[in-house]
Amino acid sequence: MNAIISALQSPVIMMVMTRTNGVDDAGVFSIAFAVATLMLYVGLYGLRRFQSSDMHNKYTFGEYHGMRILTCSMMLFVSLMYCFYGLCFTNYTSEKATVIFLICIAKCCQAYSDVYHGCMQQKGRLDVATKSSSVRYLAEMVLYAVALVITKNLIISTAVFTAASIFFLLITSVNAGKNYCYYKPEFNWKKIRMLAIEGFPLFISLFLNMYISNAPKYAIDQYLNDEVQAIYNMIFMPAFMVMMISNFIFNPILTTYAELWLAKTKEALASLKKHIAGQMMVVLGLTILGLIVAYTIAIPLLSLIFGVDLSSYKMELCVVMIGGGVLAYCTFFSTVLTVIRLQQSLMVCYVIVSLAAKLLSKVFVTNLGIMGAASMYAALMILLALMLGAITLWRIRKEGKLLNKK
Repeated sequence: MNAIISALQSPVIMMVMTRTNGVDDAGVFSIAFAVATLMLYVGLYGLRRFQSSDMHNKYTFGEYHGMRILTCSMMLFVSLMYCFYGLCFTNYTSEKATVIFLICIAKCCQAYSDVYHGCMQQKGRLDVATKSSSVRYLAEMVLYAVALVITKNLIISTAVFTAASIFFLLITSVNAGKNYCYYKPEFNWKKIRMLAIEGFPLFISLFLNMYISNAPKYAIDQYLNDEVQAIYNMIFMPAFMVMMISNFIFNPILTTYAELWLAKTKEALASLKKHIAGQMMVVLGLTILGLIVAYTIAIPLLSLIFGVDLSSYKMELCVVMIGGGVLAYCTFFSTVLTVIRLQQSLMVCYVIVSLAAKLLSKVFVTNLGIMGAASMYAALMILLALMLGAITLWRIRKEGKLLNKK
């Protein structure tokens, strides 16, 4: 349920917004959500997977909590600087910059709640964390939609969204977290420095992963207009939902993967391989299902949902769906590589593909428009998945050879 609500949040808000405020405001919301999601990874600093798989309690919850307060503060600072840059050096209006910063604040609430959820997952209560997130996501979505219908004002509605995020953070995740986690943060600077060093490769990897997946949106924001941004995001929604659902399928298995890897036995490694193969088949099934839906009924359905004629974008949607399915593989492989502590390899892969994204953005988007954005997205995802998959396979085979020698 949590995965479904999270995946539906952006499309539901856009569905209401295109009818109340028009396509241009929907485009502003789309890029704001994309920027805020990128900034979210500054707040998370890649530590959720590390925290959830910290089976030997190398760091206390108080230390993770203190680190998260610092990273969330950094997230808000970077978000503010981004908005100032947009106002001073690009074509951002004050309204657009304000909306972006407000949604960044809401995403900061998500980043902060995540440290409690990581603790709950360690203690086998991921169900409590999931319920807390679901309530907050649902409240944000409903209140944003209601505010749009009543006010038809983008800034006021976004402010309601942000206020709801703060309020429900306090009464759900923080309140529930007190039952499982020692509340007081610890600012042990030696441990925080160690966490910062250990988490940095994963932070860079996840940050660049989000940059790569949203690179077409940033290119559209820079070279085209808000209307094109809205249309691209409308056809991107099905692919995004496949990726989000896959990602939530991966999260509950982190602890299991970590336990199997740390066991260092042939039986455990064989079980890990079976788990990996099973998850890959799940992603493949979701991707094929998504492609079938994209080619048959998705365009009429999306046109009906958003109130915009998308009939000329069927091929673009299919290309984006392929990219979305491959992105789910990228997320999965990065999860496995995190569990087996190959963060440095992750970072190298993401840096290479991010450079490719930077080089390709202008050429693809300015020459081919939305098809260029879709094609670039799929190409980047395929390149990244091939690199991550190859490293994962190599490391697991190497571990198997080491165990056979014992």
